[in-house]
Amino acid sequence: MKPLAALFLVAASLSAQGATKWEHDYQAALKRAKAENKVIFMDLWTEWCGPCQYLQKNVFPSAEGQVALSKVVPYSALVQKRDGTPVPEGTKLADQFQLNAFPTLVILDSNGKELRRQVGAFRTGAEFAAWLGAN
Repeated sequence: MKPLAALFLVAASLSAQGATKWEHDYQAALKRAKAENKVIFMDLWTEWCGPCQYLQKNVFPSAEGQVALSKVVPYSALVQKRDGTPVPEGTKLADQFQLNAFPTLVILDSNGKELRRQVGAFRTGAEFAAWLGAN
C-alpha cells in the first residue's frame, strides 16, 4: 500500500473513532502518558494569538496531524484568554517552561521533563507530523 493511502486509511479510522482526545489538565496528561507509555505533546497558547488559532483550525485537525497526535498524549494549555486574562494552570506552566512567545509546542516525557520544543506555528499538518514524529 502506498504511504499516502495508508495515511488516509488511518485518518479515516481515527475520524470514525472520534476526534483526538486532548487533555486540559496537566496532572491528567502526566497520568495518561505513564499509563499509555507515551510522550506528552503540550500546546501552550492564547486565545488572542493568530498562529495559535491557525494550528488549532488547520494543522492539528489535518489528516497528518490527527495521525501524529494519536501517537502521543496531546495536552492543551491555555495561558491567556482573548482579553489577556491569565489562566492559572497555563500561566504556571508558561513560567515553569520559561515561555517567551506563542505558540510554544513542547514534547515532554511522562515525568514532565522537556525533551524539545518548537516556538511558532507549523504551516501544514505534514510539517507538524514530521516534527512530532522525530521523538
